[in-house]
Amino acid sequence: MDSLRTLKIARNGYIVIALIICVLGIGLLVHPTYPIDILIRTLGLVFIADGIIKMIGYFSKDFYCLAFQYDFAFGILMVALGLVILIRGENYSQLLYAVLGLIILMDALLRIQMSLDARKFGLGLWWRILIISILTGVFGMILVIDPFDGEGVTMTLTGMAVLLEGLLNLCVAVYTVRILDRFSTPPGQRE
Repeated sequence: MDSLRTLKIARNGYIVIALIICVLGIGLLVHPTYPIDILIRTLGLVFIADGIIKMIGYFSKDFYCLAFQYDFAFGILMVALGLVILIRGENYSQLLYAVLGLIILMDALLRIQMSLDARKFGLGLWWRILIISILTGVFGMILVIDPFDGEGVTMTLTGMAVLLEGLLNLCVAVYTVRILDRFSTPPGQRE
């Protein structure tokens, strides 16, 4: 598979997964009493798909090398967690929020670093990724701490954290992945 095709698969996969994550977040916000067993299976599948896309992205040839720079190890982690959630999820349903919060927090921290790298590249919209990363990280931390200890409030916070995670991934894919084919001129070399 050529590198341009791999990059397009990774970028489009990132966008699709981000949209699925957004829909899941909105669903949890609208229906906070969503059955936990269905949520566990859904998250397991989304983690596995996200991990696969992250690993594909890591091996693609992105012009800026920003969006996928940490995605090989993170992709393996997502696939492994997705499998654990699918196989043993009901046994760990109380830990689900903490694990999800840690994943969201870790991704947000990596994206904060990535947004600062984007600034160095001169990408004008780096600050949008930074702001969404910070907000996402705050909600991820709240999920880890779970200060409200209430199922309805926790599900609402989970919905907001998941929605922000989806928006963050969407912004990363749209703002930082540059697909250059043989007819394109890199941004710094245009007349």
